[in-house]
Amino acid sequence: MATLLGSLVAVLALTFRGDDFHTAPGVLSRWYAIAWALFAAAAWTVRRLGARQAAVFVLAGSAAVAATGLLAPPRTSTDAYRYAWDGRVQAAGISPYDHAPEDPALASLRDRWLFPRGSSCHGPDRAPVRAAPERPTPKHPAPERPTPGAVPRADPEPDHPPSASAEPQCTRLNRPSVHTIYPPAAEGYFLLVHRSAPSGSTLLPLQTGGALLSVATTAVLLAAARRRRDPRLATARAALWAWCPAVPVEAVNNAHIDALGVLLTVAGLVAVPRRRALGGALLGAATAAKLLPAVTLPGALSGVLATGTGVLATSTGSPASPAGRTRRAAAVVLPATAVVALGYLPYVLLSHSSVLGYLTGYVAEEGYETGATAADDKNRYALLRLLHPDPETWALPVIAAVLVMVVARVLLRGDPQRPWRGALVVTGTAFLLMTPGYPWYALLVVALVALDGRWEWLGLPLAGVAQYVTARAVDDGAWVGTLGYAVAAAAVMAGWALRARQARWARRAASAPRSKRPKRPKRAKRAKRPPRPRPEPPGAAATPGSPPGSPATGPRRRRVRR
Repeated sequence: MATLLGSLVAVLALTFRGDDFHTAPGVLSRWYAIAWALFAAAAWTVRRLGARQAAVFVLAGSAAVAATGLLAPPRTSTDAYRYAWDGRVQAAGISPYDHAPEDPALASLRDRWLFPRGSSCHGPDRAPVRAAPERPTPKHPAPERPTPGAVPRADPEPDHPPSASAEPQCTRLNRPSVHTIYPPAAEGYFLLVHRSAPSGSTLLPLQTGGALLSVATTAVLLAAARRRRDPRLATARAALWAWCPAVPVEAVNNAHIDALGVLLTVAGLVAVPRRRALGGALLGAATAAKLLPAVTLPGALSGVLATGTGVLATSTGSPASPAGRTRRAAAVVLPATAVVALGYLPYVLLSHSSVLGYLTGYVAEEGYETGATAADDKNRYALLRLLHPDPETWALPVIAAVLVMVVARVLLRGDPQRPWRGALVVTGTAFLLMTPGYPWYALLVVALVALDGRWEWLGLPLAGVAQYVTARAVDDGAWVGTLGYAVAAAAVMAGWALRARQARWARRAASAPRSKRPKRPKRAKRAKRPPRPRPEPPGAAATPGSPPGSPATGPRRRRVRR
Protein backbone atom coordinates (compact mmCIF):
# COMPACT_ATOMS: atom_id res chain seq x y z
CA MET A 1 0.00 0.00 0.00
CA ALA A 2 2.78 2.43 0.90
CA THR A 3 4.63 1.61 -2.34
CA LEU A 4 1.57 2.31 -4.47
CA LEU A 5 0.84 5.59 -2.69
CA GLY A 6 4.44 6.71 -2.96
CA SER A 7 4.46 5.93 -6.67
CA LEU A 8 1.21 7.84 -7.16
CA VAL A 9 2.59 10.90 -5.36
CA ALA A 10 5.82 10.77 -7.39
CA VAL A 11 3.95 10.54 -10.71
CA LEU A 12 1.67 13.45 -9.79
CA ALA A 13 4.70 15.55 -8.81
CA LEU A 14 6.28 14.83 -12.19
CA THR A 15 2.99 15.68 -13.92
CA PHE A 16 3.16 19.25 -12.61
CA ARG A 17 6.83 19.70 -13.53
CA GLY A 18 6.16 21.38 -16.88
CA ASP A 19 3.48 23.27 -18.76
CA ASP A 20 2.62 20.41 -21.12
CA PHE A 21 -0.98 21.52 -21.58
CA HIS A 22 0.01 24.04 -24.27
CA THR A 23 3.21 22.46 -25.57
CA ALA A 24 2.64 18.70 -25.37
CA PRO A 25 -0.93 17.68 -24.44
CA GLY A 26 -0.23 14.13 -25.57
CA VAL A 27 2.59 13.81 -23.03
CA LEU A 28 0.34 15.24 -20.33
CA SER A 29 -2.33 12.68 -21.23
CA ARG A 30 0.18 9.85 -20.75
CA TRP A 31 1.12 11.17 -17.31
CA TYR A 32 -2.57 11.29 -16.44
CA ALA A 33 -3.00 7.69 -17.62
CA ILE A 34 -0.14 6.47 -15.41
CA ALA A 35 -1.53 8.34 -12.41
CA TRP A 36 -5.01 6.88 -12.92
CA ALA A 37 -3.59 3.35 -13.24
CA LEU A 38 -1.71 3.70 -9.94
CA PHE A 39 -4.82 5.18 -8.35
CA ALA A 40 -6.90 2.17 -9.44
CA ALA A 41 -4.33 -0.27 -8.04
CA ALA A 42 -4.12 1.60 -4.73
CA ALA A 43 -7.93 1.87 -4.39
CA TRP A 44 -8.24 -1.88 -4.98
CA THR A 45 -5.48 -2.77 -2.52
CA VAL A 46 -6.81 -0.67 0.35
CA ARG A 47 -9.93 -2.87 0.45
CA ARG A 48 -7.84 -5.64 2.00
CA LEU A 49 -6.93 -3.59 5.07
CA GLY A 50 -8.84 -3.20 8.27
CA ALA A 51 -10.89 -0.11 9.00
CA ARG A 52 -8.29 1.56 11.22
CA GLN A 53 -5.34 0.82 8.96
CA ALA A 54 -7.30 1.95 5.90
CA ALA A 55 -8.33 5.20 7.61
CA VAL A 56 -4.70 6.05 8.38
CA PHE A 57 -3.59 5.37 4.80
CA VAL A 58 -6.56 7.25 3.30
CA LEU A 59 -6.06 10.39 5.38
CA ALA A 60 -2.26 10.48 5.09
CA GLY A 61 -2.46 9.72 1.37
CA SER A 62 -5.04 12.47 0.89
CA ALA A 63 -2.67 15.06 2.38
CA ALA A 64 0.30 13.80 0.33
CA VAL A 65 -1.66 13.66 -2.94
CA ALA A 66 -3.14 17.13 -2.39
CA ALA A 67 0.30 18.58 -1.61
CA THR A 68 1.53 17.73 -5.11
CA GLY A 69 -0.81 20.36 -6.55
CA LEU A 70 1.11 23.06 -4.69
CA LEU A 71 4.34 22.42 -6.59
CA ALA A 72 3.52 24.65 -9.57
CA PRO A 73 1.18 27.43 -10.69
CA PRO A 74 -2.07 26.40 -12.40
CA ARG A 75 -1.33 24.33 -15.48
CA THR A 76 -4.61 23.71 -17.29
CA SER A 77 -6.93 26.55 -16.22
CA THR A 78 -6.88 30.29 -15.57
CA ASP A 79 -10.00 30.47 -13.40
CA ALA A 80 -7.95 31.05 -10.24
CA TYR A 81 -6.77 34.41 -11.60
CA ARG A 82 -10.38 35.52 -11.78
CA TYR A 83 -10.88 34.34 -8.19
CA ALA A 84 -7.96 36.48 -7.02
CA TRP A 85 -9.31 39.49 -8.94
CA ASP A 86 -12.81 39.16 -7.48
CA GLY A 87 -11.34 38.99 -3.98
CA ARG A 88 -9.28 42.13 -4.62
CA VAL A 89 -12.28 44.01 -5.99
CA GLN A 90 -14.40 43.15 -2.94
CA ALA A 91 -11.59 44.14 -0.58
CA ALA A 92 -11.71 47.59 -2.21
CA GLY A 93 -15.40 47.90 -1.30
CA ILE A 94 -16.72 47.32 -4.84
CA SER A 95 -19.29 44.70 -5.85
CA PRO A 96 -17.78 42.13 -8.22
CA TYR A 97 -21.02 42.13 -10.22
CA ASP A 98 -20.83 45.82 -11.17
CA HIS A 99 -17.75 46.03 -13.40
CA ALA A 100 -15.89 43.83 -15.86
CA PRO A 101 -12.14 43.47 -15.22
CA GLU A 102 -11.19 45.66 -18.18
CA ASP A 103 -13.48 48.46 -17.05
CA PRO A 104 -11.41 51.68 -16.66
CA ALA A 105 -13.18 52.28 -13.33
CA LEU A 106 -11.08 49.45 -11.85
CA ALA A 107 -7.79 50.56 -13.41
CA SER A 108 -6.37 51.51 -10.01
CA LEU A 109 -6.58 47.86 -8.90
CA ARG A 110 -4.50 46.51 -11.78
CA ASP A 111 -0.95 45.31 -11.26
CA ARG A 112 1.71 43.64 -13.36
CA TRP A 113 0.88 40.21 -11.97
CA LEU A 114 -2.70 40.05 -13.25
CA PHE A 115 -2.31 42.66 -16.01
CA PRO A 116 1.14 42.21 -17.62
CA ARG A 117 2.50 44.48 -20.33
CA GLY A 118 4.95 44.42 -23.15
CA SER A 119 6.79 41.17 -23.80
CA SER A 120 4.89 39.38 -21.01
CA CYS A 121 1.79 39.46 -23.19
CA HIS A 122 3.27 36.95 -25.64
CA GLY A 123 2.64 33.92 -23.41
CA PRO A 124 -0.38 31.61 -23.61
CA ASP A 125 -3.69 32.44 -21.94
CA ARG A 126 -3.32 36.18 -22.31
CA ALA A 127 -6.31 38.33 -23.29
CA PRO A 128 -5.83 41.88 -24.59
CA VAL A 129 -7.44 44.68 -22.59
CA ARG A 130 -7.98 48.38 -23.02
CA ALA A 131 -5.16 50.52 -21.77
CA ALA A 132 -5.59 52.08 -18.37
CA PRO A 133 -6.02 55.87 -18.43
CA GLU A 134 -2.93 57.79 -17.48
CA ARG A 135 -2.90 59.66 -14.25
CA PRO A 136 -3.38 63.40 -14.75
CA THR A 137 -0.40 65.52 -13.79
CA PRO A 138 -0.71 69.19 -12.76
CA LYS A 139 0.47 71.72 -15.34
CA HIS A 140 2.37 73.81 -12.82
CA PRO A 141 3.43 71.60 -9.93
CA ALA A 142 4.41 73.40 -6.77
CA PRO A 143 8.17 73.44 -6.33
CA GLU A 144 9.41 71.23 -3.56
CA ARG A 145 11.31 73.10 -0.86
CA PRO A 146 14.72 71.55 -0.30
CA THR A 147 15.53 70.48 3.20
CA PRO A 148 18.76 71.95 4.59
CA GLY A 149 21.49 69.34 4.59
CA ALA A 150 19.48 66.84 2.51
CA VAL A 151 21.12 64.95 -0.31
CA PRO A 152 19.44 65.51 -3.68
CA ARG A 153 17.76 62.30 -4.94
CA ALA A 154 16.53 61.24 -8.34
CA ASP A 155 12.81 61.10 -8.98
CA PRO A 156 11.38 57.57 -8.76
CA GLU A 157 10.23 55.92 -11.93
CA PRO A 158 6.49 56.51 -12.28
CA ASP A 159 4.10 53.53 -12.23
CA HIS A 160 2.52 54.71 -15.47
CA PRO A 161 5.19 56.28 -17.69
CA PRO A 162 4.06 58.46 -20.55
CA SER A 163 4.93 55.71 -23.05
CA ALA A 164 2.84 53.12 -21.26
CA SER A 165 -0.04 53.63 -23.63
CA ALA A 166 2.14 52.43 -26.49
CA GLU A 167 2.85 49.12 -24.77
CA PRO A 168 0.48 46.22 -25.41
CA GLN A 169 -1.56 45.46 -22.33
CA CYS A 170 -3.14 42.14 -21.52
CA THR A 171 -4.51 40.15 -18.60
CA ARG A 172 -4.32 36.62 -17.28
CA LEU A 173 -8.04 36.70 -16.52
CA ASN A 174 -10.31 34.82 -18.90
CA ARG A 175 -13.24 36.74 -20.38
CA PRO A 176 -12.07 40.16 -19.10
CA SER A 177 -14.87 41.99 -20.91
CA VAL A 178 -17.75 40.33 -19.01
CA HIS A 179 -18.95 40.46 -15.41
CA THR A 180 -18.26 37.66 -12.97
CA ILE A 181 -20.41 34.55 -12.98
CA TYR A 182 -19.70 33.09 -9.54
CA PRO A 183 -22.43 32.81 -6.86
CA PRO A 184 -22.28 34.64 -3.51
CA ALA A 185 -20.72 31.90 -1.37
CA ALA A 186 -17.88 31.65 -3.87
CA GLU A 187 -17.38 35.41 -3.78
CA GLY A 188 -17.29 35.32 0.00
CA TYR A 189 -14.63 32.61 -0.17
CA PHE A 190 -12.54 34.71 -2.56
CA LEU A 191 -12.73 37.66 -0.18
CA LEU A 192 -11.79 35.48 2.79
CA VAL A 193 -8.73 34.11 1.02
CA HIS A 194 -7.67 37.60 -0.07
CA ARG A 195 -8.00 38.96 3.46
CA SER A 196 -6.08 36.08 5.05
CA ALA A 197 -3.31 35.90 2.41
CA PRO A 198 0.02 37.60 3.12
CA SER A 199 0.85 40.73 1.18
CA GLY A 200 2.41 40.12 -2.21
CA SER A 201 1.19 36.52 -2.55
CA THR A 202 -0.23 35.35 -5.86
CA LEU A 203 -2.18 32.11 -6.28
CA LEU A 204 -0.59 30.00 -3.55
CA PRO A 205 -3.24 31.00 -0.94
CA LEU A 206 -6.02 29.83 -3.27
CA GLN A 207 -4.18 26.58 -3.98
CA THR A 208 -3.62 26.04 -0.26
CA GLY A 209 -7.30 26.60 0.33
CA GLY A 210 -8.10 23.98 -2.30
CA ALA A 211 -5.79 21.49 -0.58
CA LEU A 212 -7.44 22.12 2.79
CA LEU A 213 -10.90 21.71 1.28
CA SER A 214 -9.99 18.41 -0.37
CA VAL A 215 -8.50 16.97 2.83
CA ALA A 216 -11.53 18.19 4.79
CA THR A 217 -13.78 16.31 2.34
CA THR A 218 -11.74 13.17 3.02
CA ALA A 219 -12.21 13.69 6.76
CA VAL A 220 -15.99 13.99 6.34
CA LEU A 221 -16.06 10.77 4.29
CA LEU A 222 -14.07 8.92 6.96
CA ALA A 223 -16.28 10.25 9.75
CA ALA A 224 -19.39 9.13 7.86
CA ALA A 225 -17.85 5.69 7.25
CA ARG A 226 -17.83 4.95 10.99
CA ARG A 227 -21.65 5.00 11.06
CA ARG A 228 -22.12 2.78 8.01
CA ARG A 229 -23.08 -0.89 8.15
CA ASP A 230 -19.69 -1.98 6.91
CA PRO A 231 -17.19 0.61 8.17
CA ARG A 232 -14.23 -1.21 6.65
CA LEU A 233 -15.64 -1.07 3.13
CA ALA A 234 -16.92 2.51 3.56
CA THR A 235 -13.47 3.60 4.75
CA ALA A 236 -11.86 2.03 1.69
CA ARG A 237 -14.35 3.85 -0.55
CA ALA A 238 -13.17 7.19 0.82
CA ALA A 239 -9.92 6.58 -1.06
CA LEU A 240 -11.84 7.04 -4.32
CA TRP A 241 -11.89 10.75 -3.51
CA ALA A 242 -8.74 11.09 -1.42
CA TRP A 243 -6.38 9.59 -4.01
CA CYS A 244 -8.17 10.42 -7.27
CA PRO A 245 -5.77 12.28 -9.63
CA ALA A 246 -8.53 14.73 -10.53
CA VAL A 247 -8.42 16.16 -7.00
CA PRO A 248 -4.81 17.49 -6.95
CA VAL A 249 -5.12 18.66 -10.57
CA GLU A 250 -8.43 20.52 -10.39
CA ALA A 251 -9.10 21.23 -6.71
CA VAL A 252 -5.53 22.13 -5.70
CA ASN A 253 -3.32 23.06 -8.66
CA ASN A 254 -6.08 24.87 -10.58
CA ALA A 255 -7.74 25.88 -7.26
CA HIS A 256 -11.26 25.51 -8.64
CA ILE A 257 -14.08 26.65 -6.41
CA ASP A 258 -15.77 23.30 -7.08
CA ALA A 259 -13.81 21.94 -4.09
CA LEU A 260 -15.87 24.12 -1.74
CA GLY A 261 -19.11 23.00 -3.36
CA VAL A 262 -18.07 19.35 -3.09
CA LEU A 263 -17.25 19.64 0.62
CA LEU A 264 -20.61 21.23 1.42
CA THR A 265 -22.48 18.71 -0.76
CA VAL A 266 -20.87 15.70 0.92
CA ALA A 267 -21.54 17.13 4.37
CA GLY A 268 -25.15 17.89 3.41
CA LEU A 269 -25.90 14.43 2.01
CA VAL A 270 -24.34 12.78 5.06
CA ALA A 271 -26.48 14.92 7.38
CA VAL A 272 -29.81 14.55 5.52
CA PRO A 273 -30.86 11.10 6.87
CA ARG A 274 -30.68 12.27 10.50
CA ARG A 275 -30.98 16.07 10.33
CA ARG A 276 -32.89 17.11 7.24
CA ALA A 277 -32.86 20.85 7.96
CA LEU A 278 -29.10 20.90 8.46
CA GLY A 279 -28.54 18.80 5.36
CA GLY A 280 -30.77 21.08 3.30
CA ALA A 281 -28.94 24.17 4.55
CA LEU A 282 -25.57 22.65 3.62
CA LEU A 283 -26.84 21.74 0.15
CA GLY A 284 -28.08 25.31 -0.25
CA ALA A 285 -24.63 26.60 0.72
CA ALA A 286 -23.09 24.24 -1.84
CA THR A 287 -25.40 25.63 -4.52
CA ALA A 288 -24.44 29.16 -3.48
CA ALA A 289 -20.77 28.20 -3.97
CA LYS A 290 -21.18 26.53 -7.38
CA LEU A 291 -24.57 26.16 -9.02
CA LEU A 292 -23.86 22.59 -10.14
CA PRO A 293 -24.58 20.93 -6.72
CA ALA A 294 -28.24 21.86 -7.19
CA VAL A 295 -28.62 18.64 -9.22
CA THR A 296 -28.02 16.61 -6.03
CA LEU A 297 -31.14 17.99 -4.35
CA PRO A 298 -33.41 15.21 -5.75
CA GLY A 299 -31.05 12.70 -4.15
CA ALA A 300 -31.64 14.35 -0.78
CA LEU A 301 -35.37 13.70 -1.34
CA SER A 302 -34.90 10.03 -2.22
CA GLY A 303 -38.05 7.99 -1.65
CA VAL A 304 -40.15 10.97 -0.60
CA LEU A 305 -42.99 9.92 -2.96
CA ALA A 306 -42.97 6.24 -2.00
CA THR A 307 -46.17 4.90 -0.43
CA GLY A 308 -44.98 1.53 0.89
CA THR A 309 -44.01 0.70 4.43
CA GLY A 310 -40.39 -0.14 3.69
CA VAL A 311 -37.71 2.41 4.28
CA LEU A 312 -40.24 5.24 4.49
CA ALA A 313 -42.08 3.88 7.47
CA THR A 314 -42.37 6.31 10.29
CA SER A 315 -41.06 5.72 13.78
CA THR A 316 -44.41 4.15 14.75
CA GLY A 317 -44.21 1.62 11.93
CA SER A 318 -47.12 3.01 9.85
CA PRO A 319 -46.76 4.08 6.22
CA ALA A 320 -45.76 7.68 5.59
CA SER A 321 -48.78 9.88 5.00
CA PRO A 322 -48.96 12.54 2.27
CA ALA A 323 -48.65 15.24 4.92
CA GLY A 324 -45.58 13.52 6.34
CA ARG A 325 -43.98 13.29 2.91
CA THR A 326 -44.65 16.98 2.34
CA ARG A 327 -43.08 17.91 5.66
CA ARG A 328 -40.08 15.74 4.89
CA ALA A 329 -39.56 17.42 1.51
CA ALA A 330 -40.07 20.90 2.96
CA ALA A 331 -37.53 20.21 5.70
CA VAL A 332 -34.86 19.88 3.01
CA VAL A 333 -36.00 22.28 0.28
CA LEU A 334 -36.91 25.29 2.43
CA PRO A 335 -33.54 25.58 4.26
CA ALA A 336 -31.69 25.13 0.97
CA THR A 337 -33.71 27.88 -0.70
CA ALA A 338 -33.34 30.18 2.29
CA VAL A 339 -29.55 29.83 2.38
CA VAL A 340 -29.24 30.63 -1.34
CA ALA A 341 -31.53 33.66 -0.98
CA LEU A 342 -29.70 34.97 2.08
CA GLY A 343 -26.38 34.53 0.30
CA TYR A 344 -27.48 36.66 -2.63
CA LEU A 345 -29.21 39.31 -0.50
CA PRO A 346 -26.13 41.42 0.47
CA TYR A 347 -24.90 41.53 -3.12
CA VAL A 348 -28.36 42.45 -4.38
CA LEU A 349 -28.43 45.40 -1.97
CA LEU A 350 -24.89 46.58 -2.77
CA SER A 351 -24.75 45.94 -6.52
CA HIS A 352 -25.99 48.19 -9.28
CA SER A 353 -25.99 45.41 -11.89
CA SER A 354 -27.50 41.96 -12.04
CA VAL A 355 -26.02 39.47 -9.58
CA LEU A 356 -26.36 36.73 -12.19
CA GLY A 357 -23.43 38.29 -14.02
CA TYR A 358 -22.42 36.46 -17.17
CA LEU A 359 -24.51 33.36 -16.43
CA THR A 360 -26.88 33.62 -19.37
CA GLY A 361 -24.05 34.51 -21.74
CA TYR A 362 -22.01 31.58 -20.45
CA VAL A 363 -24.86 29.15 -21.17
CA ALA A 364 -25.02 30.37 -24.77
CA GLU A 365 -21.23 30.41 -25.13
CA GLU A 366 -20.95 26.78 -24.02
CA GLY A 367 -23.60 25.70 -26.53
CA TYR A 368 -26.37 24.81 -24.07
CA GLU A 369 -28.88 27.21 -25.57
CA THR A 370 -31.41 25.99 -28.11
CA GLY A 371 -29.97 26.50 -31.57
CA ALA A 372 -26.57 27.65 -30.28
CA THR A 373 -23.79 27.34 -32.83
CA ALA A 374 -21.16 26.69 -30.14
CA ALA A 375 -22.60 23.25 -29.38
CA ASP A 376 -20.96 21.79 -32.48
CA ASP A 377 -17.64 23.57 -31.93
CA LYS A 378 -17.33 22.41 -28.31
CA ASN A 379 -18.82 18.94 -28.90
CA ARG A 380 -21.74 19.36 -26.55
CA TYR A 381 -24.40 16.61 -26.54
CA ALA A 382 -21.71 14.24 -27.83
CA LEU A 383 -23.68 11.04 -27.21
CA LEU A 384 -26.92 12.48 -28.58
CA ARG A 385 -24.94 13.58 -31.63
CA LEU A 386 -24.39 9.89 -32.42
CA LEU A 387 -28.15 9.54 -32.89
CA HIS A 388 -28.60 12.71 -34.94
CA PRO A 389 -25.91 14.96 -36.40
CA ASP A 390 -27.63 18.23 -35.39
CA PRO A 391 -29.05 17.91 -31.85
CA GLU A 392 -28.92 21.64 -31.08
CA THR A 393 -32.62 22.14 -31.90
CA TRP A 394 -34.08 19.18 -30.01
CA ALA A 395 -31.51 18.20 -27.37
CA LEU A 396 -32.80 20.30 -24.47
CA PRO A 397 -36.40 18.95 -24.49
CA VAL A 398 -35.12 15.38 -24.71
CA ILE A 399 -32.63 15.93 -21.88
CA ALA A 400 -35.32 17.53 -19.74
CA ALA A 401 -37.68 14.59 -20.31
CA VAL A 402 -35.00 12.01 -19.45
CA LEU A 403 -33.96 13.86 -16.31
CA VAL A 404 -37.59 14.15 -15.20
CA MET A 405 -37.97 10.37 -15.47
CA VAL A 406 -34.73 9.74 -13.57
CA VAL A 407 -35.70 12.18 -10.82
CA ALA A 408 -39.15 10.59 -10.57
CA ARG A 409 -37.60 7.17 -10.10
CA VAL A 410 -35.30 8.52 -7.37
CA LEU A 411 -38.24 10.17 -5.58
CA LEU A 412 -40.32 6.99 -5.82
CA ARG A 413 -37.78 4.24 -5.20
CA GLY A 414 -34.75 5.97 -3.75
CA ASP A 415 -33.34 4.99 -0.38
CA PRO A 416 -33.67 7.90 2.10
CA GLN A 417 -30.90 6.39 4.23
CA ARG A 418 -28.51 6.62 1.27
CA PRO A 419 -29.39 9.91 -0.48
CA TRP A 420 -25.99 10.01 -2.20
CA ARG A 421 -27.04 7.11 -4.42
CA GLY A 422 -29.93 9.03 -5.96
CA ALA A 423 -27.72 12.12 -6.21
CA LEU A 424 -25.11 10.12 -8.11
CA VAL A 425 -27.65 8.71 -10.55
CA VAL A 426 -29.17 12.14 -11.33
CA THR A 427 -25.81 13.90 -11.58
CA GLY A 428 -24.19 11.18 -13.67
CA THR A 429 -27.13 11.04 -16.06
CA ALA A 430 -26.95 14.81 -16.56
CA PHE A 431 -23.23 14.50 -17.38
CA LEU A 432 -23.81 11.75 -19.94
CA LEU A 433 -26.54 13.75 -21.67
CA MET A 434 -24.81 17.14 -21.69
CA THR A 435 -21.14 15.97 -21.96
CA PRO A 436 -19.45 19.03 -20.42
CA GLY A 437 -15.94 19.76 -21.61
CA TYR A 438 -14.38 20.82 -18.31
CA PRO A 439 -13.02 18.00 -16.12
CA TRP A 440 -13.27 19.98 -12.88
CA TYR A 441 -17.06 19.76 -13.04
CA ALA A 442 -16.69 16.00 -12.46
CA LEU A 443 -15.18 16.54 -8.99
CA LEU A 444 -18.75 16.31 -7.72
CA VAL A 445 -19.14 12.90 -9.38
CA VAL A 446 -15.90 11.67 -7.79
CA ALA A 447 -17.13 12.61 -4.30
CA LEU A 448 -20.50 10.93 -4.85
CA VAL A 449 -18.73 7.76 -6.02
CA ALA A 450 -16.66 7.81 -2.83
CA LEU A 451 -19.91 7.91 -0.83
CA ASP A 452 -21.77 5.25 -2.80
CA GLY A 453 -18.97 3.00 -4.04
CA ARG A 454 -20.23 2.60 -7.62
CA TRP A 455 -16.82 2.91 -9.24
CA GLU A 456 -18.13 2.62 -12.82
CA TRP A 457 -19.15 6.30 -12.71
CA LEU A 458 -15.47 7.29 -12.49
CA GLY A 459 -15.40 7.12 -16.27
CA LEU A 460 -17.01 10.58 -16.34
CA PRO A 461 -13.97 12.52 -15.04
CA LEU A 462 -11.80 10.49 -17.41
CA ALA A 463 -14.06 11.44 -20.30
CA GLY A 464 -13.74 15.09 -19.29
CA VAL A 465 -9.94 14.81 -19.36
CA ALA A 466 -10.09 13.19 -22.79
CA GLN A 467 -12.24 15.99 -24.17
CA TYR A 468 -10.31 18.81 -22.51
CA VAL A 469 -6.68 17.63 -22.74
CA THR A 470 -6.24 14.64 -25.05
CA ALA A 471 -8.36 16.14 -27.84
CA ARG A 472 -5.75 18.91 -28.18
CA ALA A 473 -3.11 16.36 -29.20
CA VAL A 474 -4.91 15.22 -32.37
CA ASP A 475 -6.38 16.95 -35.37
CA ASP A 476 -10.15 17.29 -35.24
CA GLY A 477 -10.20 15.92 -31.69
CA ALA A 478 -13.97 16.02 -31.24
CA TRP A 479 -14.10 12.26 -31.68
CA VAL A 480 -11.81 11.82 -28.67
CA GLY A 481 -14.33 13.38 -26.31
CA THR A 482 -17.18 11.45 -27.91
CA LEU A 483 -15.27 8.19 -27.51
CA GLY A 484 -14.48 8.99 -23.90
CA TYR A 485 -18.11 9.62 -22.99
CA ALA A 486 -19.24 6.58 -24.97
CA VAL A 487 -16.84 4.35 -23.00
CA ALA A 488 -18.01 5.96 -19.76
CA ALA A 489 -21.65 5.26 -20.67
CA ALA A 490 -20.79 1.65 -21.54
CA ALA A 491 -19.07 1.22 -18.17
CA VAL A 492 -22.12 2.57 -16.36
CA MET A 493 -24.47 0.23 -18.24
CA ALA A 494 -22.19 -2.76 -17.58
CA GLY A 495 -22.04 -1.94 -13.88
CA TRP A 496 -25.81 -1.54 -13.74
CA ALA A 497 -26.38 -4.89 -15.48
CA LEU A 498 -23.93 -6.69 -13.19
CA ARG A 499 -25.50 -5.27 -10.03
CA ALA A 500 -29.02 -6.07 -11.28
CA ARG A 501 -27.97 -9.66 -11.94
CA GLN A 502 -26.51 -10.01 -8.46
CA ALA A 503 -29.69 -8.55 -6.96
CA ARG A 504 -31.86 -11.10 -8.83
CA TRP A 505 -29.73 -13.97 -7.58
CA ALA A 506 -30.02 -12.68 -4.03
CA ARG A 507 -33.82 -12.38 -4.31
CA ARG A 508 -34.17 -15.89 -5.74
CA ALA A 509 -32.04 -17.35 -3.00
CA ALA A 510 -34.07 -15.55 -0.35
CA SER A 511 -37.48 -16.51 -1.79
CA ALA A 512 -36.71 -20.20 -2.48
CA PRO A 513 -38.21 -22.75 0.01
CA ARG A 514 -35.88 -24.27 2.51
CA SER A 515 -36.10 -27.69 0.91
CA LYS A 516 -34.77 -26.34 -2.40
CA ARG A 517 -32.08 -24.15 -0.96
CA PRO A 518 -28.61 -25.50 -1.41
CA LYS A 519 -27.47 -27.19 1.74
CA ARG A 520 -24.05 -27.08 3.17
CA PRO A 521 -21.97 -30.16 2.39
CA LYS A 522 -21.87 -32.62 5.25
CA ARG A 523 -18.62 -33.41 6.88
CA ALA A 524 -17.08 -36.79 6.13
CA LYS A 525 -17.56 -39.36 8.87
CA ARG A 526 -14.52 -40.18 10.83
CA ALA A 527 -13.25 -43.75 10.80
CA LYS A 528 -13.83 -45.67 14.01
CA ARG A 529 -10.78 -46.05 16.10
CA PRO A 530 -9.80 -49.55 17.24
CA PRO A 531 -10.53 -50.26 20.93
CA ARG A 532 -7.72 -49.53 23.23
CA PRO A 533 -6.26 -52.50 25.13
CA ARG A 534 -7.21 -52.44 28.79
CA PRO A 535 -4.36 -52.41 31.27
CA GLU A 536 -4.05 -55.46 33.49
CA PRO A 537 -4.37 -54.99 37.23
CA PRO A 538 -1.09 -55.07 39.08
CA GLY A 539 -0.10 -58.45 40.46
CA ALA A 540 -2.35 -60.42 38.13
CA ALA A 541 -0.82 -63.42 36.47
CA ALA A 542 -1.39 -63.38 32.79
CA THR A 543 -2.24 -66.79 31.40
CA PRO A 544 -1.93 -67.15 27.64
CA GLY A 545 -5.28 -67.90 25.98
CA SER A 546 -7.38 -67.21 29.06
CA PRO A 547 -10.53 -65.07 28.47
CA PRO A 548 -10.82 -61.58 29.97
CA GLY A 549 -12.11 -61.52 33.51
CA SER A 550 -11.01 -65.13 34.27
CA PRO A 551 -9.40 -65.90 37.59
CA ALA A 552 -6.09 -66.16 35.83
CA THR A 553 -6.25 -62.46 34.78
CA GLY A 554 -7.99 -61.22 37.88
CA PRO A 555 -11.42 -59.68 38.35
CA ARG A 556 -12.78 -57.18 35.77
CA ARG A 557 -13.12 -53.65 37.09
CA ARG A 558 -16.60 -52.22 36.78
CA ARG A 559 -17.12 -48.69 35.47
CA VAL A 560 -19.02 -46.45 37.78
CA ARG A 561 -21.07 -43.79 36.03
CA ARG A 562 -21.06 -40.60 38.03
